[in-house]
Formats: sequence, structure tokens, C-alpha cells
Amino acid sequence: MNPAFLPRALIAGLLALSAALTPVRAETLDKVSFGTNWLAEAEHGGFFQAVADGTYKKYGLDVTIVPGGPNTNNRILLTAGKLDFFMSANTLQSFDAVANNVPLVAVAAIFQKDPQVLLTHPETKNAKLEDLKPLTLLVSKEGVTSYFQWLKSEFGFSENKVKPYTFNPQPFIVDKKSAMQGYVTSEPYAVEKAAGFKPGVILLADHGFNAYSTLIETRREIVDKKPDLVQRFVDASAIGWYTYLYGDNSAGNAMIKQMNPEMTDELLRYSVVKMKEHGIVDSGDTLRDGIGAMNDARVASFFDKMVRAGVVRRDIDYRQAYTLRFVNKGVGVDLRPKN
Repeated sequence: MNPAFLPRALIAGLLALSAALTPVRAETLDKVSFGTNWLAEAEHGGFFQAVADGTYKKYGLDVTIVPGGPNTNNRILLTAGKLDFFMSANTLQSFDAVANNVPLVAVAAIFQKDPQVLLTHPETKNAKLEDLKPLTLLVSKEGVTSYFQWLKSEFGFSENKVKPYTFNPQPFIVDKKSAMQGYVTSEPYAVEKAAGFKPGVILLADHGFNAYSTLIETRREIVDKKPDLVQRFVDASAIGWYTYLYGDNSAGNAMIKQMNPEMTDELLRYSVVKMKEHGIVDSGDTLRDGIGAMNDARVASFFDKMVRAGVVRRDIDYRQAYTLRFVNKGVGVDLRPKN
């Protein structure tokens, strides 16, 4: 029969049947590349979780995580346009970008507390940061030019007591009159495994070193031209972090171990426990504003401290280092356990 003579109702029915039998075309996902600043570990867990459990896909994103490492500089790749986002170490890097006219901007702060600690021997029983001044301090080259300058200006520490930290805990373990830098999520664990004792832990963030850490950075042009993409990446990352901390993080940990075979289940569990115990990710402003929160007063306070310490110049416009446009919206706060 000539289709022109088919009843309209029959034609409509055939079209509906055809549509029902045709596979639905998947929504096109926006491809996003995100570079971390080190090998895969629990300190990056929320990002891996959001990839592994499909959270990024729910936000229309196809995210590829590009791990950093000792011979990789993903921040340069971000600046060069090879990556879309980067996980920067702390607010000082954001200030440095402004000082050097690098068009990068922080759009979220995943760590409310910098995880930098000083470890002590149990015998010293140091309760205050000032008590460490007579000790030999094992500090990295990067530490000397950053947080140690704050220790000098705020607490009167002396560089004469500093020896190079080579990311090997053995010199600290054998010298009971020493203190060693580290991250609260890893070095105390390494010392306990190697030496059989639990070191004392002094978290610098609890003594006034109020940098944000593990920030999400992107290029300013992406903020200007693709604000919806930035918002979705920030929101989905926050959801990933809530799940990693409080939910079933097995998918994220499996991906971490796949990308970093040296990572163990025991260290992953330890790191998550310490992040929660010390409020590294979820504390202070995040309790109301959600993971990733930032505020102007805190950035201004940290800037003033770093100026006094001689780490950054007074004349830079530090407000260009970050934007609050994508945070403080309470995304994911309902996922935090009530008790």
C-alpha cells in the first residue's frame, strides 16, 4: 500500500514503535582532564571515587585523572593547556601564580587544613609548638622556603636547627632530639611501621598555619568561557569526597591501587581515619557551606602571615588567586552522617 494512503493514526503508531525500538543515544559527556600533584593515594581519594562510582558521569563529565609524580609537573601542563584542572598543594601556589602573572585561579579548596605536621619522639612529650625550637628539625627544601619561614616569624624558630629532610624517616628515628616534617595522613604511619613507636604529631594548621590545601585550579579562560563545566566538576568532586570519607569508598580505593600498585589497604584506611580525625577535609566552614569551601577573610589572613614571613610580596593582588563563584553552595552536606 502507498504510504500516502495510510491512516494518520497508523502512521503515528508506526513512528512510536520505531522510536521505541531504536536505542537511545547516550548523552555526550564533556571530556575533562585532571592532573594531581603526586602518585595516586588516599589524599586524592574523593576524585578517584567520583570517577570510579560514576559521579562525574552523572554530572555530564568524562574525567581522566593524570597522576603526578617525582618526574611529572602537571601544573605546567595545566598552564600550557594540556590539562583542564590541577590539584595544587596549597594557597601559596595560588599566590605564586599571581606574582608571576600565570593565569591560573583556585576554584575550590578540598582540604580545609593543610596536612603538614612535625613529628616528635614519644620521650619529648611536646605539647606545644614552641617546645620544638631546641630540637633538630628535619625540613625539606620546599618546607624551608614556605611554612618554616612562618615558624620563624610567628614563633622564633631558627634555621640553625634545620637539617635537610630527604623523605627518609631514619635520621629522625635514631635522633631522639629531633623533629621531622610530614603529612598527618602518612608519615606517622611510616614511622610507626619502621620504628615500632607512635610519634607525637603537631599539626601546623592547628597552630595558625591556615593555608587551604589540595585546591582545584584551572585556567582563567576556562572559568570565563566554561563556567558550567567548572561548576559541575567542583560539585561532582565534592560529592566524590563525601562518599570517599563517609560512604563505600571501595571503588575509589580499587582505582587508586590500580594506578599505584605500591599503595596498601592498611595505609588507605589509616589515611582516611586521619583525614576525618583531624578535620582535614570536612571541618569549619564546610560544615555549613560544603566540601571545597573558601572565604575571603581566611585567604586575607594567610596572605598577611606570608607577607610578614617574607614568603610573598605585599604588592600582589592576592584576590586574583581564587574565586568563590563555584563554592559555598552546600553541595553534598546532606551526605554527611548526622551523628
